[in-house]
Amino acid sequence: MEFRQLEYFVAVVETGSISAASRRVHVAQPALTRQMRLLEEDVGTRLFERHARGVRLTVAGRALHDEAIQLLDDRAQIKARLTALGSGLSGKLSLGITVTHLWVPEVAQLMGQYRTRYPGVAFEVFPLLSGPQLERLREGSLDAGILYLDGPDHPGLDMRPLQHDHLILAVPERSPWASMPPSSLDELKDADFVWGFRSASPVYYDRMLAHFQRLGFSPRVVQYGADNITILSMVAAGLGIAIVPSVSSAHPMPGIRFLRLPELDRCDMPLWMAWRLANDSPALHNWIGLVDEVVG
Repeated sequence: MEFRQLEYFVAVVETGSISAASRRVHVAQPALTRQMRLLEEDVGTRLFERHARGVRLTVAGRALHDEAIQLLDDRAQIKARLTALGSGLSGKLSLGITVTHLWVPEVAQLMGQYRTRYPGVAFEVFPLLSGPQLERLREGSLDAGILYLDGPDHPGLDMRPLQHDHLILAVPERSPWASMPPSSLDELKDADFVWGFRSASPVYYDRMLAHFQRLGFSPRVVQYGADNITILSMVAAGLGIAIVPSVSSAHPMPGIRFLRLPELDRCDMPLWMAWRLANDSPALHNWIGLVDEVVG
């Protein structure tokens, strides 16, 4: 039994005759008659009663008609689902984003455009620091990540540069620095700093410290926070000041003043979008295409 034969069979039932069905399905009448006989031989019983004005279904024919309609509908749905999966119109995309960048307008624009263009894809967004993102990308539990990297040389991964960020100083609003901003890092050598852990984002941490070493600056760290949001919360509480990515100022936080310093402007912090080379997900490749389109 073939789907083609079932389509012909349904056409015969719905038109009431072999001749009318042959015109609908664009098959010569003798060929269509042969296909119906082959179908009857295959199921082992007669499906039609022939008469002068056409055909009439037997009991077996009526039962097959109901089953044929269901089978043809199921096939159409399966084909539609597979086509959608194969073209990335459905499926799943898991994306990691550093906590700081969740509110960045460019990143929000990318996510909004993807959702609009591919509404059938289950879009999962995980706020993760760069270190955990890199681990999950390598183990295959994350499709793509937006994170800090030191360059494109990461075996097994492919990537695109998204933007070049720099550093910025965050101080409590009631701090003297808020009304009289420092002009250089040297003025902050005795200040209390809130800092992050290297394990959370090794590339970001090492790049920042290397920049400070070139400038001969060593911050006096008195508090540690797990991520930039926690660090900024501690700054707002008056526990110290912090140096964070400048994109942090895209989401102003109560109790914090962001200040630019020329020495911090010169610290390039490149942000990348990365994914596993072995990942052949159409939903992922549609995301990569959108990034190329928007970011260029």
